[in-house]
Amino acid sequence: MEPSVLVVDDEEGIRESLSGILEDEGYGVVTVGSGEDALRLLQEQTPDLVILDVWLPGMDGIQTLREIKTLKRDIPVIMISGHGNIEVAVKATRIGAYDFLEKPLSLERVLLSTRRALERSALERENRELRENLTGKWKFIGESPSIRTLRAQIELAAQSNSRVLISGESGTGKELVARLLHSLGNRAEKPFVEVNCAAMPHELIESELFGHEKGSFTGAFEKKKGKFELADRGTLFLDEIGDMSLQTQAKVLRVIETQEFQRVGGNTNIKVDVRIISATNKNLAEEVKKGTFRDDLFFRLNVIPLSVSPLRERREDIPLLVEHFIQSLAAEYGQPPKRITEEALRRLAQHAWPGNIRELRNLIERLVIMTPSQVITPENFAFMRSHEGSDYFTYRTLKEARDSFERDFILKKLEENNWNISRTAELLDIERSNLHRKIKAYNIQAAGETLNRKP
Repeated sequence: MEPSVLVVDDEEGIRESLSGILEDEGYGVVTVGSGEDALRLLQEQTPDLVILDVWLPGMDGIQTLREIKTLKRDIPVIMISGHGNIEVAVKATRIGAYDFLEKPLSLERVLLSTRRALERSALERENRELRENLTGKWKFIGESPSIRTLRAQIELAAQSNSRVLISGESGTGKELVARLLHSLGNRAEKPFVEVNCAAMPHELIESELFGHEKGSFTGAFEKKKGKFELADRGTLFLDEIGDMSLQTQAKVLRVIETQEFQRVGGNTNIKVDVRIISATNKNLAEEVKKGTFRDDLFFRLNVIPLSVSPLRERREDIPLLVEHFIQSLAAEYGQPPKRITEEALRRLAQHAWPGNIRELRNLIERLVIMTPSQVITPENFAFMRSHEGSDYFTYRTLKEARDSFERDFILKKLEENNWNISRTAELLDIERSNLHRKIKAYNIQAAGETLNRKP
C-alpha cells in the first residue's frame, strides 16, 4: 500500500507543486488550505506524513502542529515556511516536528526529508509493536487484588530510572516483574542483563559483574566484558542479591554511587549508565541485622520496593494461570489446546504450591504433553504421581507431606548451587553434617535424581 501524505498550505501553487512531485514518486497525496481543514480531515483519516506550512490564515502552523501532536502524536510532520527563522524552527522541533524546510522548496530536499520521515515512522511503529509483543510475553496473569496492585506499581515504577528491589518466594515471578519494568520503561530498546547471584561461585562473581583483563587470574585467557558493561544504558537484574558476599556488596555499592568500576586486573575506570533492579527471596532487613548484608547497600537498592505474593495467597488466579499455560504451551507444541474440568481446577486450587507459579507451570506442561485425551481430569494427576513418585495432592499423613516437600526443596537448592554441599547448607541455615544425613535419608543422588520411594 502506497504511503499517504497530507499537504497543508494556503498557496494553491505550492499545494499543486508538492502534490505533483510526491505523486510522481508513488505517494498518495491529499491537500488542504488551512489548519482547521487539516484537523477535520485527521478526525477521519490517518496519513503517514503531514507537510505543514507555518504561515496559515486563521490557525497558524505552530498551533496546528500542537493540535496534530495531541490528536495523533505518531504522525511525522515536516514544517515549511517562506519566512523561516531559527526561533520558529526551534519551537516547531520542540513541539515534535520532524524537519523544517524553507521556501523556495528544493525538490531533492523535500523528497529526501519525506523518505527519511516515513522510514523513521515505520521503524518507530515496528519498535512499538515489538515492545507490545514483548509486554504480552512478559505478562503478569491474574486479577487478584495483590496482582492488580502490583501491576499498577510496575507501570508507575517503569517510567523512572530508580532502583527497584523485588521480594518474594522462589517461583513467584520476580524475574517477570524485572522484565516488565524494563520493557515498559524508557530503556526498553537497550540491553536487559541478568545475574543469578546465588548460582555464581563467590570467586567468579566479581569477574562476572565487572569483567576481567587478559591474564588477570588463572584461566583468564582473554579480556572479558562484565555484566555492568554489557548492560550500559540498559538494565542490570541482580537476582537473589541476598546471596552476594559482603566483599562483592562493597564493590557493587561503589558502582552504584559512582557509576564507575575497573575490570578485575585492570586499572582503567569504565563509566556506565545502568539501571539496577534486584530481587531476593530473603528478608534483607533481617539479613542486615544479622550482619550478612550491608545496610548502606540495602538502602541504595530499596528505593522502590515491590513484593510478589505467593500463589497460595492468591488462589483465585489459579484458573487464569492454568488457562494461560494451556494455551501458550499448546501453541508452543503446535497442538490444539486441551480442556481442563472444573473438578480438576478445584483440585489444583487446593494444593499448597510450595514452588509457586514455576511449580504450576511445570505441572501443566507435563499434563499437556502426557495426557492422551483432549480433556484433563483429576485422574490425570494420579497418572503423574504414579510415573514420577510425586504426590501433589494427597498424602496419608502430615509427616509424609512434610518429608516430601523437604526432599524436593533440598534437591532444588542443591541444583541451584551446583551441588555445593557447604554453600547449600549455609543457605538452608543447617549444619553441613545435618544436610549430609538428609541427603542420605531421602536417597538424593549426586546426579540430581531421587530414588522413587517414599521418604
